[in-house]
Amino acid sequence: MGVSRSAAVALSALLAGASAQAQTPDAAPVPQVLRNAAADPGAIPAETKAPAASPESQGPAAMPATPAAPEPAAPPPAAEAPAPPPLPSDPQSAAVAQRLADPSPILARLTTKEREAIQAFYALGAFKPVWIVDGAFTPAAKSAAARLAAAGEDGLSASAYPVPVLGTQGATEAQIAEAELKLSAAIVLYARDARGGRLNLASIAKLITPTLDIPAPDAVLGRIASAGPSAGALLQGYNPSQAGYLALKSRLAALRVHNHAPGAPSVQLPPGPVLKLGMTDSRVPMLRARFGLETRTAGTLDAGPGNPETYDAGVAAAVTSFQRGRGLPATGTLTAQTVAALGRPDTATRTDEGEAALLVNMERWRWLPSDLGRDYVLVNVPEFRIRVVRDGRQRDEARVIVGKVESPTPIFSGMMEYAVVNPSWNVPPSILKNEFLPGLARDPNYAARRGYEVVYRNGNVSVRQPPGERNALGFIKFMFPNNHAVYLHDTPNRTLFGASQRALSHGCVRVEDPFRFADAVLPEAWSSERLKKLIGKGERQIRLSEKLPVHLAYFTTSVDETGIVRTAPDLYGYDARMKIALGLSPGSLLVAKAPAAKATAKVKPATSPKPVAETRPRPVREAHSDAGPAPRNAAPRPPADFGEPDLWTPRPARTSSGWW
Repeated sequence: MGVSRSAAVALSALLAGASAQAQTPDAAPVPQVLRNAAADPGAIPAETKAPAASPESQGPAAMPATPAAPEPAAPPPAAEAPAPPPLPSDPQSAAVAQRLADPSPILARLTTKEREAIQAFYALGAFKPVWIVDGAFTPAAKSAAARLAAAGEDGLSASAYPVPVLGTQGATEAQIAEAELKLSAAIVLYARDARGGRLNLASIAKLITPTLDIPAPDAVLGRIASAGPSAGALLQGYNPSQAGYLALKSRLAALRVHNHAPGAPSVQLPPGPVLKLGMTDSRVPMLRARFGLETRTAGTLDAGPGNPETYDAGVAAAVTSFQRGRGLPATGTLTAQTVAALGRPDTATRTDEGEAALLVNMERWRWLPSDLGRDYVLVNVPEFRIRVVRDGRQRDEARVIVGKVESPTPIFSGMMEYAVVNPSWNVPPSILKNEFLPGLARDPNYAARRGYEVVYRNGNVSVRQPPGERNALGFIKFMFPNNHAVYLHDTPNRTLFGASQRALSHGCVRVEDPFRFADAVLPEAWSSERLKKLIGKGERQIRLSEKLPVHLAYFTTSVDETGIVRTAPDLYGYDARMKIALGLSPGSLLVAKAPAAKATAKVKPATSPKPVAETRPRPVREAHSDAGPAPRNAAPRPPADFGEPDLWTPRPARTSSGWW
């Protein structure tokens, strides 16, 4: 039972008075029951409630008056900002903590989340430096710095990962903190870029949606800092290790050696301090020999000949030019990063088309998982090929049909879970809207006469093509659930596999020999002969005993087992956009677009497909005729009543007893 408003007001006043009395030394404590009642008046126990007096017994003065407007409640006190955590007592750790608290950028491309992860990493270690101890770089730092300087070997840019310099003079705590954090940021950025994080893939194409395996920054720093002299090799390990990537990397190195300008040999300098203008060091004569300089500066009327070991303006200028050509910070200071670059053969300062193609396709390997799987399926979209790998060896290879330029096959990885024999096909909304609904409006039997089933449910109309030899998906489809709703499937029109240019689908991938493909991917119990016996007996789902990785990739340049470079047409225009994004060619992604769809030629169906030489691709458009192939000069007719989804398809020939 609730409490009246007057009782609640009286109780609040009583509690307030009791609280005021509690301020005096002799005041009795406020009963807990009253404290509870102040928070919830309805919770007052019955024995503590005073009997309500009637107005008559209290007299006129006690008659309830019109309640006055309540006074405005006092605003709650503003919450005080939490005090910043105290700085570490160690001066160097305090300098690291202060630099991390400073919002100014550490490196330009470092994201807020990456910076927060770096801060968490140092907080766990009480903000002690991990790369600089007693004013010098640790073995792990030197090894990691050498790898950053060699980033070009993996198609990355060394200038994106600048290594800080520690001078020979004593550095302040703030300078050490700055160098420490810059090296951490460079290592984090290298690991991120090596796993495919340096490009905004959505700017290349919306249908490039791989799940990138980007390592956590704090985990990267922990692994590299504790690796000692092996830190560089561990850092390089974030790059892909698949044979296809390594073949491209090897080809890139060979191409750069071939393009190497003569007269610029490498030089192995011994370890030593960072050299700046005016310093003297025994390594300077080696630098003079490397850059073809005089052994010493010539004497003048005012001064004698220079010291051969002096790092003078001429040597510094040569080092600056070298750094600029290698993409390093052009400071003229002989840093550890410059020493490492001097120890490797020079590379061409320009990027030619062959090198750019290698760099673009090396980058695409970073979109794939670091582990493709011992068993997997790989579709190379521009090559129109599918390959099945089992136990690390290629088990099968076949031609495929992929998405048209206006409906590209997406690029991503998924997991195949099951196959469907005798699949039905639900007509997509676009075809339903543009073809079936107008046809049904003209003729209620429009779909039925063509072998489709129309379903009316809750005011909605859907059209389904039942299983059969005319089904758009053929006799079998292979499902790897994904957000793009694409899959691998058969097709009733197998003559299209004879064309050299096979970008003909709405995005799905059609397999040339689906039963042979099934032999390679389904459990052994489901042989192709057993599958063929199911044809015509209703839809049947077959689950894989283990999920099988499926990788839809886009490689326009690759190196085969014999070392020959193979190229494929840039089907969707991704090469040009990636070259711009990687800085390999001028331009803007705002204006770079995929190639426009070209006028297409009609395909003449044949009883048996004949291989066509894979020469310059020619776009193909198909026409439909109830009586057979359209005449050579006939104009295309409206979309087919049956056939592949969203594709103009000629009526397929009758299926033979061998299902072909």
